[in-house]
Amino acid sequence: MRILISGASVAGPVLAYWLTRHGFSVTVVERAPALRRTGGHAVDLFRPAMDISEKMGVLPRVEERATGTNRMTVHREGSRRPVRVDLSKIFGAASERHAEIMRDDLSQIYYDATRDDVEYVFDDSITAIAPEGEVRFENAAPRRFDLVVGADGLHSNVRHLVFDEQSRHSTFIGAYLGVLTLPNVSDLDGELLMHVGVGRTAGMYGARHLGEARALFLFRSERELDYHYRDVPRQKELLRGAFAGMHAHVDRWLDELDRTPAFYFDSITQLHMDTWSRGRVTLVGDAGYCPGPAVGGSTTLAVVGAYVLAGELARAGGDHERAFPAYERVMAPHVRGSRAVASSAAKTLIPTSPLGVWGLAQGARLISALPAGPSRALLRLTTKSARLYDSMTVDDCPP
Repeated sequence: MRILISGASVAGPVLAYWLTRHGFSVTVVERAPALRRTGGHAVDLFRPAMDISEKMGVLPRVEERATGTNRMTVHREGSRRPVRVDLSKIFGAASERHAEIMRDDLSQIYYDATRDDVEYVFDDSITAIAPEGEVRFENAAPRRFDLVVGADGLHSNVRHLVFDEQSRHSTFIGAYLGVLTLPNVSDLDGELLMHVGVGRTAGMYGARHLGEARALFLFRSERELDYHYRDVPRQKELLRGAFAGMHAHVDRWLDELDRTPAFYFDSITQLHMDTWSRGRVTLVGDAGYCPGPAVGGSTTLAVVGAYVLAGELARAGGDHERAFPAYERVMAPHVRGSRAVASSAAKTLIPTSPLGVWGLAQGARLISALPAGPSRALLRLTTKSARLYDSMTVDDCPP
């Protein structure tokens, strides 16, 4: 049985790995000319995604490439005294098994685990999908597949081709995210430097194996901003406007916008779809149920979704009419929980008032100062997100 996956970032290679282990023939098509190295931001893998990575045999590489960020210094806008935070305590309170890793590194690890068993087609994309399974491409000749899976992110090409327009499914939750690569001039090793103000948060961090750093920007907007998601100059202009005058540190980070080798900007948007499947086509990860970039644990959700989809297809013997509804039933509660986490996290990470700014800094300091047991209890009392991802369970489906 031949299955085509669109997208070679995270969900795509994980799905390809498990499908091949279950005996399916898999092709992955990726628009980029090679595996993407976009300088993306750090992502979190919580317990279920760590468990799945261990089953794939790649956990040692994940742990080796972890950022090692375990400290945070928070500067409140208008305040001279920074707050020191033990991030390892906070992560430990939220998850019993966790790793923070650069998205590009994670994508490379999952790709390497599949490259010998999976056909990868780079520098091409799908232009049409017929109900009976014929797929047309920008460059390659048409081919027939039994099933097609969109694992191509928030701006999914497969979703655009098969489902209604994206705007009918997306819900803007009032914030934007920007990430840029810049020299690690502050020599940050294991530390996250944060500046927090009303409606905007900026941070810079390094990773133990990177010779460079990342600057992360989150800001609020009551309305969706006018720009195209591929119009990089306009995105940089919006970012400068949102963070002008925040702090000398932030000004220096913004000065790198014209020199940065990698830049990312997008709205923090959730997808709400009645179904992720239509005929022989289904969606996985951000393509179908993005809870919100940077705030909703979307990477863990994508890994879990890919594992569940492969398992349900194996149980159904490739019968998509049985497998796709089963996949959606398993994932639906996880997706709803992640959406709630994203909305809550966005309000916390991008405070709406001076009291919220103070509460973010002091709450983080208190949790990090407590012993492990009390810090876990306090986190459960003060946030909806505590332990959500660790509570996700999926059934094993051995190859």
